[in-house]
Amino acid sequence: MLIEDTTLYEKKHFIHIYNMRRDIFYYFDYDERNHSENMEFQHFHPFFEIMIPLCDEADHLIEGNLYHIRLNDIVLLAPTVLHKSSYLKGKPSKRIIIQFMFPVQRFGIPELYNELLQIFYNSPPIFRFNPEDTRKLFGILNEIFLFSRKPEFSGTATDNFYIHTKFQEFLYTLFSMKDRNIYKNETVNNDIERKMYSIASYIHTHYQQELSLESLADHFYISPGYLSHQFKIVTGFTIVQYIQMTRIKNVQSRLISTDEKITDVALSCGFSSFSQFNRIFKKITGISPSNYRKSQENIK
Repeated sequence: MLIEDTTLYEKKHFIHIYNMRRDIFYYFDYDERNHSENMEFQHFHPFFEIMIPLCDEADHLIEGNLYHIRLNDIVLLAPTVLHKSSYLKGKPSKRIIIQFMFPVQRFGIPELYNELLQIFYNSPPIFRFNPEDTRKLFGILNEIFLFSRKPEFSGTATDNFYIHTKFQEFLYTLFSMKDRNIYKNETVNNDIERKMYSIASYIHTHYQQELSLESLADHFYISPGYLSHQFKIVTGFTIVQYIQMTRIKNVQSRLISTDEKITDVALSCGFSSFSQFNRIFKKITGISPSNYRKSQENIK
């Protein structure tokens, strides 16, 4: 199938709609990334994110699962989902990032918005369409891009309302096409890499439980020494480091999205010792759990 690059793009162009009361915000980021800028570990956001590669190919890691993506694929990331993009070596890779959030309860029809946003929880949350559907869908993004490039565009309430309306049209169109999704994961990693990523995915879904190198080796019927060696080669982390990072990232998510006691959050995320949790949290984030929660409250 011929893949067409039909999306308008301008390096370092962005559209930023931000309300100080945080009723609504959108951030459209048109830029490129090099292989050297790949993140070390997965991260999360407290808002929704859409990533659209405008390059031949890249990889995206979502909750420990590796997905191969290419031009015009649409990666949907719900709030607090751990993920990272991995761009391939060579020339910089163009991409569009759209970050947004709006409180659905204030729009009068929360059921409709909640239904539209369910596509972000698709498994996997990646969409690919035939050329005709792609042109129709990306044509809406092009309208937003062209509107933001008009000399008279000044970010007024009317301008912002237009972009909000067009983006809702984009979401609705994507939702209406969801059953025509033709994405298939095309990872070309070898059997060893697939095994290691399946173990990483298992950690993401069982981080609340007691995990160790030995228990994972038993579960996946491989020797602890082999697992330790290969996991570090494939992911860049030891098993212990990966478990700790996954748990801490989930703790961070809970600290900013709930009012639970820190001790309860730590225990529910797999830490059996609160003193050990405090030490690991500060080692990874550079700040104490209580100060982290306070710092996030200050920017809400």
